[in-house]
Amino acid sequence: GGSAMAAVRDVEIDPEGTFKYILVRLQRPGGGEQRDIVRGTKAAEFHNHIFEKVNPEMEKLGYECKCLGGGKIEHNSKDKKIRVFGLSTGYGKADHSVTVEILKKEYTDYEITWSDDKK
Repeated sequence: GGSAMAAVRDVEIDPEGTFKYILVRLQRPGGGEQRDIVRGTKAAEFHNHIFEKVNPEMEKLGYECKCLGGGKIEHNSKDKKIRVFGLSTGYGKADHSVTVEILKKEYTDYEITWSDDKK
């Protein structure tokens, strides 16, 4: 049953502002099902702060976590726009195109773009 994995939300990001984000791969130990999730918040000064919060939560559910990279998200809820850009010094740049596809599942009526720009 993929119910526990289904219970994990694809996206958890702040409703407004510009903040760091990471792309995290969840996997059942020994292979099997896997999926990627997006997590981002202004509360995190560094990308690893986000991972350090996500990792224990997912381990409790029985998943191994791997950070696939990071960047920044600019979330404009008023105009329904999200921009994905930048990179993580520690984890490297996430594949922003993958991030955008995941964000589109949650924010279906948004205009979502990405670039390799630093700002």
